[in-house]
Amino acid sequence: MGDRFLQRILLLAALAWPAVAATQIVASQGKMIDAIQVDEAPVIDGFLDDDAWESGSVIQDLHEIDPNEFGPPSEKSVIIVVYTKDALYLAGRFFDAEPEKVSAQALRQGDYSPGDDSFTVIIDPFNNGRSGYAFDVTPNGVRNQAVYANVTNENWQWKGIWDAAAQHDDKGWTAEVEIPFKTLSFNPNNQTWGLNVSRYIGRKGEQIGWVSSNREQNPATSGKLIGIKNIDQGIGLDVVPGIRFGQTKDYQSDESTSSTEPSLDVYYKLTPALTAALTLNTDFSGTGVDARQLNLTRFGLFVPEQRSFFLQDTDIFEFGRISGGDEDEFTTISKVELESGRPFFSRRIGLGARGETLDINIGGKLTGRPGRWDVGILAVRQGEFEYVNDDDELIVVDASDLFVARLAANVLEESSVGMILTHGDPGSNLDNSLAGVDFRYLNTRMAGGRSLEGAIWYQQTDTEGVDRDQAAYGFNLRAPNSSGLKGAIGYKEIQENFNPTLGFVNRPGVRDLTVEAGYTLYTQSPSIRKIFSGVDFERIETIAGELQSQYVTLRAIEIERDSGDSGGIHYYMSDESLVEPFEISEGVIIPVGEYSFDTLCGGFGTADYRKIAIEGFYCDGDFYDGTQINYHASALWRPNKHFQFTAILDVYDTELPYGAFITRLISLRADIAFTNSLYWENFVQYDNESDSLGFNSILRYQPTAGREAVLIVNHEYVDFSQDRTFTKVYGDIAFKVSYTFRF
Repeated sequence: MGDRFLQRILLLAALAWPAVAATQIVASQGKMIDAIQVDEAPVIDGFLDDDAWESGSVIQDLHEIDPNEFGPPSEKSVIIVVYTKDALYLAGRFFDAEPEKVSAQALRQGDYSPGDDSFTVIIDPFNNGRSGYAFDVTPNGVRNQAVYANVTNENWQWKGIWDAAAQHDDKGWTAEVEIPFKTLSFNPNNQTWGLNVSRYIGRKGEQIGWVSSNREQNPATSGKLIGIKNIDQGIGLDVVPGIRFGQTKDYQSDESTSSTEPSLDVYYKLTPALTAALTLNTDFSGTGVDARQLNLTRFGLFVPEQRSFFLQDTDIFEFGRISGGDEDEFTTISKVELESGRPFFSRRIGLGARGETLDINIGGKLTGRPGRWDVGILAVRQGEFEYVNDDDELIVVDASDLFVARLAANVLEESSVGMILTHGDPGSNLDNSLAGVDFRYLNTRMAGGRSLEGAIWYQQTDTEGVDRDQAAYGFNLRAPNSSGLKGAIGYKEIQENFNPTLGFVNRPGVRDLTVEAGYTLYTQSPSIRKIFSGVDFERIETIAGELQSQYVTLRAIEIERDSGDSGGIHYYMSDESLVEPFEISEGVIIPVGEYSFDTLCGGFGTADYRKIAIEGFYCDGDFYDGTQINYHASALWRPNKHFQFTAILDVYDTELPYGAFITRLISLRADIAFTNSLYWENFVQYDNESDSLGFNSILRYQPTAGREAVLIVNHEYVDFSQDRTFTKVYGDIAFKVSYTFRF
């Protein structure tokens, strides 16, 4: 097998080298502007009438990134950059020949609408091409922000404090952005920062930018902001006190409890590049509920982190490029399997097995990038809790001290070598620790603007009472090219007793091989923008070499029209080996055996900028030794910028020799944005696996980033008789206020 791996690696590396307009790429990446300091900061109101903009550095040499990279943009854009001792400021004038068609449908802060026009700023304060931030604002002044993980992946769950405003006019729209230096980590001795800007025109699906390579922008593909100096983070202290008033009721026992809980988060810049954080009596009640997922496999699910304390500098804790990849990069390989093997997954802390919130009494973090090093240390004291296991036994878990340390050193031009240590088990009273090492490779300077990224890693756990088979190791290599040939290969072995209690493992005792290959063609057709075709492959074997699962997906054709509408056809070939009976639904048990089955799927989606956007797919084929029809439909309706309604339906209609069943998941969302800072979110979910219906409602007032008041209402109903008569079993209401003081 080793020779076959080497052949695949060499083939994949060769695919990353096709020639394109190399001179254009070099010219694009060599761009730079001077950092101009002004004494008086502009007022962030979206109107470009401040004196500060008169003296700023101007960026006008933008080019089209997508679909026709380095082509002339369809609309003119002008960007101005200045800074004060306290913040970086950018202004944008975005001309539009049809200003009434500027897409601006979302008004709620944090709402992500891929079809809206937007202005994005990417900054790399360390100018190392390895880390950075993205700040995005729409014509309605809706802000979103991200921190880069693994250089090419954006984590949009990160919450940073910054400001922006925008205005419409008869020429198009304008925007102003303020990025406080207190929000960033940086080296004060470094006077050159990485900088990039882009504009997105929603109705055209056109991205315009300053610097790009292979239709991508990230910290490794940026221009330069030169001469930034004499800047100040203050004393670098953020103090975030909060208080929560809540009441819960268990309707089955008719017991109610009331509580008043203060909380405190403190962030302190020990140096401009190193941040210490402290959390006391942490409260996560303002975080939205997780979206439910249907699961007809024998294995677990992966749910992403949403809590702000753990998202701060989350990229520093990334290890071995073990992740589901960029959310914008589509693959049919299971995200759960791609994430499996993570040494650290913060959702293991403060959340029970069923998603219930556990007490975090105190927590501390130390994160940053001093010199050539990435440093991340996390220590948390989780409170005692109890639960009833599957055997109806009451399990009491003592309070636990949890620890994670991550250290990585920059090597070569864009790569790093590092280690990770964890200690503690948040779910049991057993001792557990982990140690791991990794080498992460990145090269964004290959011929034709191509890039190549990969990693090799090794981990070992030490669990109380276990003395063997506790290792995991693997490698991955990826050429994430947006046009032409692209591909990836990954391999990992997770031994039977590998148990990262602060990490994530979906299947222990397996070897997992993944291969992806495909080709993207950008056409010159006036109606079809691009066509993709490829193959995804995954084979999971036991350590003994016996097949557990194998999936081959022929991505026969995927088409994106110039309008933004899209569609495609996939053919799935699956093999499953059951060594023990699998109860897939109540009373429906699939016996031991080997199964092969195929499925044909077709799907479509309309462009996101439309007032009514719909998507769906339909799959029909074999399933184990029976048949299954799976269909998904979703509709998004935005009558205006104040209202947004979403409906999603997922159905699995399964017929097996041992029984037939239909699994449904229904989600309804209604969001009302009264203003840019006051909005009401409502989310209803029902699935007939749990026969439960959940209702979550959040009224949120956020006058500025870092300051908010939230009213949260949750109700849970269960259909005990399975006749669609729902009984309320649980309810809670809470009011929470938090305020960030910056010094």
